[in-house]
Amino acid sequence: MGKSRIAVPIGDPAGVGPEIVAKTVASKEVFDMAECVIIGDKTIMENAIKITDTNLTIHVINEPEEGDYRQGVLNLIDLANVDMANFEFGRVNGMCGKAAYAYIAKSIELANARKVDAVATTPINKESLRAGEINFIGHTEIFGALTDTEDPLTMFETNGMRVFFLTRHVSLREMLDMITKDRIKDYVKRCLEALRKLGVSEGTMAIAGLNPHSGEHGLFGWEEVNEITPAVEELQAEGYNVVGPIGADSVFHQAAIGKYNSVLSLYHDQGHIATKTLDFEKTIAITNGMPILRTSVDHGTAFDIAGKGIVSAVSMIEAVLLAAKYAPNFTKKP
Repeated sequence: MGKSRIAVPIGDPAGVGPEIVAKTVASKEVFDMAECVIIGDKTIMENAIKITDTNLTIHVINEPEEGDYRQGVLNLIDLANVDMANFEFGRVNGMCGKAAYAYIAKSIELANARKVDAVATTPINKESLRAGEINFIGHTEIFGALTDTEDPLTMFETNGMRVFFLTRHVSLREMLDMITKDRIKDYVKRCLEALRKLGVSEGTMAIAGLNPHSGEHGLFGWEEVNEITPAVEELQAEGYNVVGPIGADSVFHQAAIGKYNSVLSLYHDQGHIATKTLDFEKTIAITNGMPILRTSVDHGTAFDIAGKGIVSAVSMIEAVLLAAKYAPNFTKKP
């Protein structure tokens, strides 16, 4: 089987994205698993190669099939959209926000056209997007809009532990109103279908509890009694392999040792804390429920160290490796 071809937009040029891209392309582990198509700006990537002291040669291409995929070659689709006279590392800049969006849009275009097998994204800055008049809050919203996906699913994978999120960027007060039987049933069905597309069809999904000890039958809250348990019972009656609610203080450990193939976290930090405590650098976001596969680092632009060559590329390398791991199943025709 040939290597998976992965599009990699370089992210916000003023952040660490270009540096982790250079280090990732230079990685022997990535070279053995994937063909990387980098979308960015040539001058920015030339600087990143110097800063990181990676022995890479840039090969400018227009289409992925023009790439020279030998080790030591960085195949770049150059959008030439950064004016170095107005560029500074570590600063919010509308020009950089626009550039980052353009790199993502081009990557999605390639994936939609099946010219690449997946996209592995690097950090962008929300303030720079806003300064560049890009009306999206982040990657997930951009991918949803450009793939015509109403509600993409976020999954984290860390050392084989997979965590989905019923709710994401809302307050805890709003989250409580979103814990409904119908929403849980809908998400479980979609999550299990997403796992199937990734090639994961065996095993059981666990639903995390919300309240301490999963509410103790109403002693510490009624969400488990009124919404979560009925959702699980109805799903089981319909033939879905799901259990819960399982106390959040134990369910993630149980998934990490292989008892469950995935966990549905009920709110943002519940799942983030579990995955990042297990392995911060190798916590990778996978956006499911779209017609294309996208993985991503789960760290920011790190403006404070941008341009210094000291950023770790472990997360970016892992994002590309996971994209290459799941792409063959994802792109396989049913």
